[in-house]
Amino acid sequence: MKAARIHRFGSPEVIVIDHVQTPTPGPGELLVRVAAAGVGNWDALIREQKSVVSSALPLTLGSDLSGVVESTGAGVAEFKPGEEVYGVTNPQFIGAYAEYALASAEMVARKPKGLSFVEAASVPVVAVTAWQMLFDYAQAQSGQAVLIHGAAGNVGAYAVQLAKHAGLQVFATAGSADLDYVRSLGADGIVNYKTTRFEEAAPAVDVVVDTVGGETRKRSYGVLKQGGILVSVVSPFPQTPSPPAGVRAAFFLVEVTTDRLNTIAKLFDSGRLACQVGTVLPLDQARTAHEMLAGAPHKRGRIVLRIGNGT
Repeated sequence: MKAARIHRFGSPEVIVIDHVQTPTPGPGELLVRVAAAGVGNWDALIREQKSVVSSALPLTLGSDLSGVVESTGAGVAEFKPGEEVYGVTNPQFIGAYAEYALASAEMVARKPKGLSFVEAASVPVVAVTAWQMLFDYAQAQSGQAVLIHGAAGNVGAYAVQLAKHAGLQVFATAGSADLDYVRSLGADGIVNYKTTRFEEAAPAVDVVVDTVGGETRKRSYGVLKQGGILVSVVSPFPQTPSPPAGVRAAFFLVEVTTDRLNTIAKLFDSGRLACQVGTVLPLDQARTAHEMLAGAPHKRGRIVLRIGNGT
């Protein structure tokens, strides 16, 4: 089978297409015939050896996938060959950029019926991240107010939709070109961060969802109500000043589980969530996809590698 792998860490040019043996699922694993694989910034961190997770070289990149169950390992009873699934590969977040991939049965779920394989592969990490930020860590409740930074980004766009459908008052920051898009997702108020300081335009909020970090995160404490919380996935808080008295801060690494994926799938199938797929490329252009992560032009939304015959 073909797989996009790296034999050394570095820039996108280290990605090569290798012909490797199809793996065999072990206990608790599925072998998935991959139809599509999502491309994320965390893939680039692994490629550059800057990730908090590490694996020995050579390795196949990629975590998000969708496809069809080819076979199952010992102890897997909830999935059968021929079923369409989506999710991530394993806690190391590797192995998806391939024609066949092993995936932990605890980190995949049945694919949302209304999504294509390409769409489904764009979803898992970013949608679950947004869900965890709002509901696992911030414990957001209907009637509260939330400020979402980077609302046009992949995580931010899901956070806007999830917060709106949960009955929160949603405020967001975005650039000039993305204001209409973020408004279409359901934001009640949008601040153009390029022209306006958000703390001068946004009201006090119960929750800040931070996908930007840096100075934006530091300034965000000023818009939190007493008892409010800022949740970030950008960088660990020990590297930044402690939050002011009366507010809280949380940093976490996403945990993709079958239960969370099932919750997300129900939201898609009920029409309460929409995904935004960006540029779609074949597996052979995995290096180009990583050049896009590094700044090369691409469409708004998740970059996806189309691998199998699924659309």
